[in-house]
Amino acid sequence: MESTGKTVVVVGATGLQGRAVTRHLLSHGWQIRALTRDPDGGPAKDLANAGAQIVRAQMDDMASLIAAANGAYGMFSVQPTVGSPGTAPDFSAEDEVRWGINVAEAARAADVEHFVFTSVAGADRHGSERLPQNLVSKWRIEQHIAALGLPATILRPVSFMENFTGAYALRGGTFATALAPEVPLQIMAVDDVGFVTALAFSRPEDWIGREVALAGDELTPVQIAAAIENALGRPLPYARIPIEAIRALNEDFAYANEWLDEHGYRADVTATRRIHPGTMDFPTWLERTGAAQIGAFLATQPTARQHA
Repeated sequence: MESTGKTVVVVGATGLQGRAVTRHLLSHGWQIRALTRDPDGGPAKDLANAGAQIVRAQMDDMASLIAAANGAYGMFSVQPTVGSPGTAPDFSAEDEVRWGINVAEAARAADVEHFVFTSVAGADRHGSERLPQNLVSKWRIEQHIAALGLPATILRPVSFMENFTGAYALRGGTFATALAPEVPLQIMAVDDVGFVTALAFSRPEDWIGREVALAGDELTPVQIAAAIENALGRPLPYARIPIEAIRALNEDFAYANEWLDEHGYRADVTATRRIHPGTMDFPTWLERTGAAQIGAFLATQPTARQHA
């Protein structure tokens, strides 16, 4: 990837994807406007120390988005989904869609030359099967981007390996989800999404107009638990959460798990590696960063101390 010196606006810059995208773009010579609602927070300060320009903006505030996008070459857009860390308890799918549309509208108003949106694998199957709400939301944003005629790239990653580093999947000394133990789940490291995003911005002639699903590995929950056990050198058995327990809390979350078991993302891991030969499989991600993150979390848990 060649250094360009052009400016890319990164929306959601202090989130997992935003930080990865910012890091890769900075490393290849891009100028970054990192958008955040909290410029004084620790993550924003880290980005500033890395060389990004920190800009206060909110996805609910069109004026701030347009002001941030003016004069920029490119714009990267990602929105939280319902239940994402840091979202308000009443954050809804409609909020996600509205935010995504606002960012796309701001890109059009500022005449951005390349817009990259991260959606989710399977969103393009809307209409051919019933999709979980989090995929429908992303599809609705995709449709608005297309209607605006933006020069856009749509990236559709699968579930992130980083989901396994905290309380979402690590409970009571087990690796716990509501997924069937024998059904493979497609997963990807967030850092690799950052790499592909930087690649897309560096080669607009190849990437504008493309819609690409991305996946780095495909393992059953039992295999994921075993890989973590091997990396940490401590027991971490897989424990399936009854789907009815999930349904009692949220019907949409329950269906999302059932959809993963019955349909799944269906991304092409081999095709992803052709795009990015360095795409990490799960053991590689564990070796580089994942095991340390998981170990740090488990060290804070009572069961972790008991097993130590």
